[in-house]
Amino acid sequence: MFCKRPLGSNEVVETFPVGRRLAFDPARGRLWVVCRKCRRWNLTPLEERWEAVEACERLFRATPLRASTDQIGLARHREGLELVRIGKPPRGEFAAWRYGDLFRRRLRRYAALTPLSTAAGWLVAQASLPAAVSVGVFAAVVAWSYRGTAAKTSIGGREAGDVPMDPGAVVKFSRMDVQTIRMFPATVSPGFVVDMMRRGRSARFAGDDARRVASVILPQLNQSGGTRWAVQAAVAEIEARGHPERYLAHAVPDNASRNKRDVSGYVKNMPKPTRLALEMALHEEQERRALEGELWMLEQAWREAEEIAAIADRLLLPAGTDEFFEKYGTDPESRSRLHDA
Repeated sequence: MFCKRPLGSNEVVETFPVGRRLAFDPARGRLWVVCRKCRRWNLTPLEERWEAVEACERLFRATPLRASTDQIGLARHREGLELVRIGKPPRGEFAAWRYGDLFRRRLRRYAALTPLSTAAGWLVAQASLPAAVSVGVFAAVVAWSYRGTAAKTSIGGREAGDVPMDPGAVVKFSRMDVQTIRMFPATVSPGFVVDMMRRGRSARFAGDDARRVASVILPQLNQSGGTRWAVQAAVAEIEARGHPERYLAHAVPDNASRNKRDVSGYVKNMPKPTRLALEMALHEEQERRALEGELWMLEQAWREAEEIAAIADRLLLPAGTDEFFEKYGTDPESRSRLHDA
């Protein structure tokens, strides 16, 4: 759902040979493939999940090398497959587990560029201009490579911001456009609207379109990742509202009321925990909608199964049974008449 990079393969789970790190929730029957590059959790298709979850549970119990909290465990199979077992953790613990590694990885990659910039500055101070230029060019190349990799990693292979819209349209944003994103409280319903400069013109998005745009753009604004403290603060913001969807409905108004001096609405000016929390909440809302789609599929399958079962049951009954039950019914009074008969 979120990552278009190769997810690798394994030879351990025969029913699901995709991925080198699998996270599973045996109670809810959910299975994710965790990308080793961007650390995103990708929910697997419903029809490919059930036997794989059972296999993961057996493997996890049989693997001695593991680290765990009360509700989340990590096991590493001898052939290299990593298994993350989800019990019934508090939402905050689950969110910190899912996103902590993602944001800290971005932070480490972003911090790796700092020594290059520092070296260039020191060489300039020492009047070694040619060497400074060389280091500066090298740093720029590495930074550009990092930015391109981060963009692909964070937003599923979209270079600068390709946002799918209904029905079937795609809106494209440049990297300069990304810096202009602003979020304001919605005037009609809870939530937010997104305002951006696109090719020199202002573009505004509301409702589901606003959430699509924000879910693609925010990972680019959060390329520098976050410390453990920032991730914990982001989780706490979501927990204060009790649910990611409720957080999305109130995050922008809450931020506007807290930062009255900044009325511009620019996302880049928001506190880092708020930006991280928005990305986390949008990610989970997309997954929730996918799960709701699965529930609809299950309901449709159940209705079809009920119809088939009813037909099969009637095939085994003698002729005239339907007329008999229509005459006597199934309510208490009818059953009494049936007993007398």
